Amino acid sequence: MRIVAGSARGIRLAPVPKGVRPVSDTAREGVFSSLGALVDGARVLDLYAGTGAMGLEALSRGAEHAVLVERDRSAVRAIRENLERTRLAELAEVVRADVTRFVTRDDKKRDRFDLVLVDPPYATPPEQVQGVLAELARGWLAGEGARVVLTRPTRSSTLVIPVHFAVARRLTYGDTLVLIIREA
Repeated sequence: MRIVAGSARGIRLAPVPKGVRPVSDTAREGVFSSLGALVDGARVLDLYAGTGAMGLEALSRGAEHAVLVERDRSAVRAIRENLERTRLAELAEVVRADVTRFVTRDDKKRDRFDLVLVDPPYATPPEQVQGVLAELARGWLAGEGARVVLTRPTRSSTLVIPVHFAVARRLTYGDTLVLIIREA
């Protein structure tokens, strides 16, 4: 795995920890090409960050800041190593936490994000993913131009997207389905 474009283009990432399924280079390239100028200057929230590849790609392409949330210790170590490899550590905050607990915390001063990357393990129950999406709709997004990028297996059951979200783009890369969602 490597960073596809931007300031850290071509930098190889640390080995993927056991149990982590990163988004492929091809899928990341397609997602960020679809997002285009929305990434430049964005505040990014990377949920289920894994190796951090999605958040790092956003930073490499000009995002202002990223918060990467991951609960697995070995994955958090990989994220920190990848931030050092790419020299993007000063632009990121790594949070070791369960995603559901993170998004449901009662925090009146929470940040709002222009881009939220949601890449849960394929085995994550649809109800849990739907719950995370519903929480994001309750004040996590910076405004009308904000986007949520959700990855799921192509063979998964259909998710219920919150009523005030709309699927702006649907992309498929091998066994990965990517939905780019905006507020309706």
